Amino acid sequence: MKFCLLASLAGALLLTSCSQKSTGKALQTPGVPVLVAKATKQDVPVDIQAVGSVQAYSFVSIRSQITDQIVKVHFNEGQEVKPGDLLFTLDQRPAEAELNQAKANLERDKAQLVNARLTFERTSNLFNSKIASQSDYDSAEANYDSAQSTVVADAAAITNAQVSLDYTLIRSPIEGRTGNLTVKEGNVVKAPDDVLVTITQTHPIYVAFAVPEEYLPAIRRRASEATLPVTTFAPGDTNDVASGTLTFIDNSVDTNTGTILLKGTFPNENGILWPGQFVQASLTLSNLTGTTVVPSQALQTGQDGEFIFVVKPDDTVDARPVTAGIIYDGLQVVTSGLNPGETVVTDGQVRLKPGAKVSAKEAGTNAALEAKE
Repeated sequence: MKFCLLASLAGALLLTSCSQKSTGKALQTPGVPVLVAKATKQDVPVDIQAVGSVQAYSFVSIRSQITDQIVKVHFNEGQEVKPGDLLFTLDQRPAEAELNQAKANLERDKAQLVNARLTFERTSNLFNSKIASQSDYDSAEANYDSAQSTVVADAAAITNAQVSLDYTLIRSPIEGRTGNLTVKEGNVVKAPDDVLVTITQTHPIYVAFAVPEEYLPAIRRRASEATLPVTTFAPGDTNDVASGTLTFIDNSVDTNTGTILLKGTFPNENGILWPGQFVQASLTLSNLTGTTVVPSQALQTGQDGEFIFVVKPDDTVDARPVTAGIIYDGLQVVTSGLNPGETVVTDGQVRLKPGAKVSAKEAGTNAALEAKE
């Protein structure tokens, strides 16, 4: 009887011990797997992003001033040219003949002027001696004045002929790149209708972009204080970033779109920007110095506003209300509610609640969330 009682007691103790061990294991619940990162302190530029278009600094359509035949083309399509470079030579023979004729007329009329002057001087002396009549004097004076006017007209004709001859040599008025050549050697061009070639100046170059009018007061204020930098790059090509400055603010807001047109001027010495190209433009208004930033994925929005899950030393999380600022290059600026050095959750927030225990891994590693559902 005693033996049976002792056996029953031992069995009861064994069951109690097993139950306590089982309960202890159940209390040791694993933490929610999350990715974390450290809040850091750094300088962040305040940028306005917009889609812009590249515009030539200047654009010239080359036309002939005279109707003539093209004798020689002195450049290749797409070639860079400088001011004064010879582009076309037209047939110079008609202009040279006109110039020579004008010079010959001048020499002839100069001789007639000398004769008219001598005649006028003789008639004047005879008139003073009461030998020549008033009519003779007036006629000699008129001939002399006419000869003088003819010489002046001949000099003007020479100048005009020289201008016509100069028009046969068509030169570039600007530095730039030539476009498609619309005429070839031997073609007769009609002045001033025919466009022979276009030249676009790309050094420097403009980038035009429009921003919402709400930014206009800040842009005008900052532009009056300092030169505002503008950077731009082709979409999908962040390796070739061009830098310039804001040089133009339009004089009115577009009432149809509610935007204001801006232009940045870029040296474009390496030729990254091309007229007509669409680019991503970024205007830097100012810089936030020593601000707290976290990966943008850390910021959450709830019923009470924006918050971030902060990991405490005991591996539990706290839903910290924060005031968020701008986003720059994947980083969220936090203006209040968070200190540099604190650990924040960047992935796995959907399974969290305040006080939840977490199993944290650095977001920069290759570790993945192992229990994400």
